Amino acid sequence: MRVEHIGLATLYLGDCREVLPTLDFDAIVTDPPYGLNYSHGAVKTGKWQSKHDRVKIAGDDKPFDPAHLLTGRPCLLWGANNFADKLPTGGWLVWNKRDGIEQVKFSMSDAELAWMSKPGATRMFHHLWFGLARASEIGEHMHPTQKPVALMKWCIDQLGADGTIADPYLGSGSTGVAAVHMGRPFVGVEIDAGHFETACQRIEAAQRQASLFEAPAEREEQHGLAL
Repeated sequence: MRVEHIGLATLYLGDCREVLPTLDFDAIVTDPPYGLNYSHGAVKTGKWQSKHDRVKIAGDDKPFDPAHLLTGRPCLLWGANNFADKLPTGGWLVWNKRDGIEQVKFSMSDAELAWMSKPGATRMFHHLWFGLARASEIGEHMHPTQKPVALMKWCIDQLGADGTIADPYLGSGSTGVAAVHMGRPFVGVEIDAGHFETACQRIEAAQRQASLFEAPAEREEQHGLAL
């Protein structure tokens, strides 16, 4: 098993079913396999957006059981509508991916759903993310089911849990980048070596960016200039 320490983030290359029980964390925010044997729409047309679209999602070729993620800690799972019969009562989040664009024909869903262990009113996040049409991270297509960093920040806020955030299905690292931007400790696990490398690079870049913003504030405090 490989372990990378990047600022407040610790990343593990391995199987989360083996690694997660050994970790210390306070909440889970993740986008696990849905059990759909997903293939990107480009498979049908041959018009690839990215080489990452060709990579199959590990564990997605059989029904997904979220039991290992239900640890009693606060938990948020994307795609949970695909395995809702295996979840206790909770709250639901909706991500509107079209965000007002015209209803043109696409094979992708207009929205995605996430389950939260915290019951409450259903909430909606509007953020355009429809093929090449994106409100953020334009041109940064690194995983077939990549989530926007802005969405994962919103998820962490909605869950309302303090302490360390864990993402057992790290993918391209969007949850980790969100945690770094929010100054939150983070642990992530990814079984695919290629996606693990991508996540490490993205989280390291986010940590460097965060450090650049922290440095001027620290200098001002040292010189008695902070307000």
